[in-house]
Amino acid sequence: MTSADDPKPTSHSDVTLRGDVTVELVKSSASDSDVLFAARVSTAGEQSLDELQKDPERSKGLINFLMRDRHGSPFEHNSMTFFVTAPIFVFREFMRHRVGWSYNEESGRYRELQPVFYVPDESRKLIQEGRPGKYVFTEGTPSQHATVGRVLDESYQQAYAAYQKLLAEGVAREVARAVLPVGLFSSMYATCNARSLMHFLGLRTQHELAKVPSFPQREIEMVGEKMEAEWARLMPLTYAAFNANGRVAP
Repeated sequence: MTSADDPKPTSHSDVTLRGDVTVELVKSSASDSDVLFAARVSTAGEQSLDELQKDPERSKGLINFLMRDRHGSPFEHNSMTFFVTAPIFVFREFMRHRVGWSYNEESGRYRELQPVFYVPDESRKLIQEGRPGKYVFTEGTPSQHATVGRVLDESYQQAYAAYQKLLAEGVAREVARAVLPVGLFSSMYATCNARSLMHFLGLRTQHELAKVPSFPQREIEMVGEKMEAEWARLMPLTYAAFNANGRVAP
């Protein structure tokens, strides 16, 4: 969910510039007990349904065992649907996650796309150093941040004006959208289960407890952090076991 601390969009003539992303949990069927009844059917059969009425806290050791020894399927019997608003380049990375995920994104074929574009805020590290696999990012100077903001704004203005010109000439939306950059904001519904979300978080967030280091692009990490906060609230024991076992998906 968004908060009062999220950066506020700013408007520059015809376009709106944003440095944030938004994530809203629109529906869910996800709890720690989902993991327990799925796991115990192996030995209890129909009696595993009794787990639905039990306090999962009493069985957190089982959840930790499943996570530690990577018995992954019991973590799939749940569902979370998020509404995500982010730049298109974030979604192109997002959709590399195919197993256990379903997506529906707004379409530039069927609607006129709105002039909302991404510009990194002052907290975004700008300078990339090193070689592939060994990149580090360092802070940009105030001058570099100002240049990024100005150049992106000018580019977005020009691109959106070209888009509007093509539409005014009667060109189909699916053709006119070709002039728009990947900094354009889009929106989508993304549905996953806890196991697929853990795999996503293991790759797309950095965390001090992670056994396997990851180096995600900051913008998709911003989405991941917001999804993680919602999941932690829904399945606190599973979330604790994920962290306790190195943030490796089972």
